[in-house]
Amino acid sequence: MIYFVFMLAIAYSAFHLYITFNPLPALQQRSLHVAFGLALIFLIYPTFAKQDRAKIPFYDWILFALSIFSTVYLMYEYNAIVTERGGIPTNMDIIVAIITVVLVLEAARRVTGIILPIFALIFLAYPFISHMEFMPFRLMTRDFDLGDIFGQMFLKTEGLFSTAIGASVNFIFLFILFGAFLAKSGMGQFFNDIALALAGHRQGGPAKVAVVSSGFMGSINGAAVANVVGTGAFTIPLMKKIGYHRNFAGAVEASASVGGQVLPPIMGASAFIMAETTGIQYGTIALAALIPAVLYYLAVIMQVHFRAGKRDLRGIPKADLPRVKEVMKERGHLLLPIVGLIVMLYQNVPVGYAAFYTIVLTVIVATLRKSTRMSIKDILDAMAQGARQSLAVMIACAVVGIIIGVVSLTSFGTVMTSSIASLGSGSLFLTLFFTMIASMLLGMGLPSIPAYIITATMAAPALAAFDVPILVAHMFVFYFGIFANVTPPVALAAFAGAGVSGGNPMSTGFQALKLSLAGFIIPYLFVYNPAMLLIDTEGVATNATEFGVPPIMDVVLIVVTAIIGIVALSSALEGFLKTPMNPIYRIVLGAGALALILPEVTSDIIGFVVVGFMFVLNYMQHRRTNAVSTT
Repeated sequence: MIYFVFMLAIAYSAFHLYITFNPLPALQQRSLHVAFGLALIFLIYPTFAKQDRAKIPFYDWILFALSIFSTVYLMYEYNAIVTERGGIPTNMDIIVAIITVVLVLEAARRVTGIILPIFALIFLAYPFISHMEFMPFRLMTRDFDLGDIFGQMFLKTEGLFSTAIGASVNFIFLFILFGAFLAKSGMGQFFNDIALALAGHRQGGPAKVAVVSSGFMGSINGAAVANVVGTGAFTIPLMKKIGYHRNFAGAVEASASVGGQVLPPIMGASAFIMAETTGIQYGTIALAALIPAVLYYLAVIMQVHFRAGKRDLRGIPKADLPRVKEVMKERGHLLLPIVGLIVMLYQNVPVGYAAFYTIVLTVIVATLRKSTRMSIKDILDAMAQGARQSLAVMIACAVVGIIIGVVSLTSFGTVMTSSIASLGSGSLFLTLFFTMIASMLLGMGLPSIPAYIITATMAAPALAAFDVPILVAHMFVFYFGIFANVTPPVALAAFAGAGVSGGNPMSTGFQALKLSLAGFIIPYLFVYNPAMLLIDTEGVATNATEFGVPPIMDVVLIVVTAIIGIVALSSALEGFLKTPMNPIYRIVLGAGALALILPEVTSDIIGFVVVGFMFVLNYMQHRRTNAVSTT
């Protein structure tokens, strides 16, 4: 049985490699992607978490067969659906559609938990009741029958087989597969070793290693929870060993892994989806994401640094660490596929082709050293592992398709956009705030790609009324959709970190929220000052896809003030700079930090004065303490 699942997973990966150059019609291609993903889920994931999987129960074989049947039916009826019936469903179409929706919801429950299916069911219930008299006037629609609802879900590319699944089959799967090949060649070990060599000996070194290595791996594999479990198995024990509390250790890993989704060049494949959605070139999006991502990681590292200083947590002795030269000599060549990928993308090579070529390049480059060379078995293992890792994203995208289908059928997205605008009452700040809340609720419990697709569909359009350019609006909702994964009560990445560290899930979630605080501030900064995104929005249309370069001094000013502000804010949050601070000092320093972070000249001047004064005061207090201790 294990062999059968292994071969099916390899076939799943081979199918995606094949259709990269030999695509099928969208509906057929997406249905095959979903059906065989469902089949794998019912063979791999048990009905209940503690159920013995040594023997697959008969009912899972029934679900497996129904999964295959759904796509066989659609493939067989495809010509009739698109030519003869014009998308109008028959009774059999409706029956198969209902079966497929139930399969998707059950598979999602097994893989992601109960929250996402419930979320989808709430949306699915809406068209059934939206015509009833008790509904608020704004939410009322015409009467929809089963054919309207499930025809939308199954026979069109605006339901189960929506753009979310299109992204999964065309881009996301290939980049997850690329990440599996990199991991098999030893890239994860390389990131850990190079981070240890560079920062392991410093104050709080292992935590800084976790931030750097998890950020890079998170950008490549795009799966925050999987990244927490994978890299966290190495980094979290190291953090606990030098004295970090288990809740904090899990939170560091969660914050770093989630941040990988906003870190160029790959951004967990989100940059490619954003490019396809907005029509903006990949290079523009990746460049725009650079400074905000660096500022976010600076904030996490500085909090880690100040926590280590407050608790006198030392790094690992240099003698016990690998050396940079040795690490680069042994595994540095594994960076070549990533460099090749970036070059291909900037040369406008189609994203699917670039991912395929990069996988091939990874196998070739890995042969340069015996320690990274991949055998046939390693290649097959990578293909199987990539297929398994893709299942969580695939099923989340399929469930998101249900939501997108309802939004498209009922115009709920327009209602939500107008509701946000009404709540904002003509204020950009209030509209941003309510858009943030909506994005976090919509992104709760979702992987980065489906979170972005949902928030871009329903929340981002609310900002158009304030002439916020489409790139800025999409980046704004993307950030908050992503960071919902470290926001209690549904902080999936933080809960995964707690599972590895042995900490309390909710306490770890609040620690991760604190560490990720910059991720909740930075989006407001680049809305009010888009120069942070390295774009000039002066005089451009809201739907502009090309931008000029902003004045260099504007970029320098906002970056310098943001860096100082973020360092000061991190210090205030931890209550330590060179020596511990009392609550009053922390509040004053935090206020100065926020004044610096705000993109206004007056606030910058006030912030410089307050932060400079508090820094000098803390340094003098540190010197006095040292003088007393030496005497």
